[in-house]
Amino acid sequence: MHPNLPGNVQILREYLVYLRVEKGMRPATCAAYRRDLEQMAEHMEGREGLLVTAQQEDVTSFMEGLRSNGVDSRSIARKLSALRGFYRWLLMDRKIAHDPTVNVETPASWKILPKSLAESEVVAMLESSGVAARVADADALALRDHAILELLYGGGLRVGEICSLHVEDLQMDAGRALVRGKGDKERIVPLGRQALEAVERYLKLGRPALEGKGLERTLFLSVRGKPLTRQWVWEMVRGAAPLGEKVSPHKLRHSCATHMVNHGADLRTVQTLLGHADISTTEVYTHVALGRLKQVHRMHHPRGRRSTMPEAEV
Repeated sequence: MHPNLPGNVQILREYLVYLRVEKGMRPATCAAYRRDLEQMAEHMEGREGLLVTAQQEDVTSFMEGLRSNGVDSRSIARKLSALRGFYRWLLMDRKIAHDPTVNVETPASWKILPKSLAESEVVAMLESSGVAARVADADALALRDHAILELLYGGGLRVGEICSLHVEDLQMDAGRALVRGKGDKERIVPLGRQALEAVERYLKLGRPALEGKGLERTLFLSVRGKPLTRQWVWEMVRGAAPLGEKVSPHKLRHSCATHMVNHGADLRTVQTLLGHADISTTEVYTHVALGRLKQVHRMHHPRGRRSTMPEAEV
């Protein structure tokens, strides 16, 4: 069909090597990219084409097919983002002459407002875990779990960043930690007083009971002295949530950013804290803050609320 052009399997293999070796992406991230691109490859094969022969109408029809099959807009937007990165690489490597994703519009709900907890809900969650961690004979696991929750909210860390933290990444005297984010990009994250106290107590009283022979340098350890998995952290956070609330590590990260913006933090600061490569990713929190502003206005401005009944004449 296209004898002189690289096939889908070959081109995907080359791209995944590029992501792993040159971009330094984690295996889980590469696997997600591969799944999205394999879907596009199947779509192109159904149209008797290849990934390298795709045109704008091919990308558009791929997205429409996803939508008609009930795939939500957020997932479609993520897949489009994967395609954009792939075709930018093809263009840069001179394997194609035109990027078919350039003029493709992102789904309207790309900027879906991230869900976050109210400040009172986060406080209740952290105070609940803190009760077990602050008793004189606190269990090592209670100390560990409370420290993790404080870092997820206090530092806005991703679950993968929590799992990959090492003891030597902590700079307790300076009140900060060295965090490795997506693509192994490093950033310095300041830690608040409560997060520092929780981590310090875990290091002093909790971790020694978990570390076994002391050869493992990962900060947070399992009962067997091994690094925690992402899935385990998700389950722990879910279990620590207030009754009836669906809470994830990412929801705590969103809550951190949302509450900072609500209290007047500028977007560049929040971008640096969260490790967003593009400020546009952080800009969604301005919409969250605006929503909060509207709510406060309705509640407290004398003309902010619609009266349910006319006021009595005086």
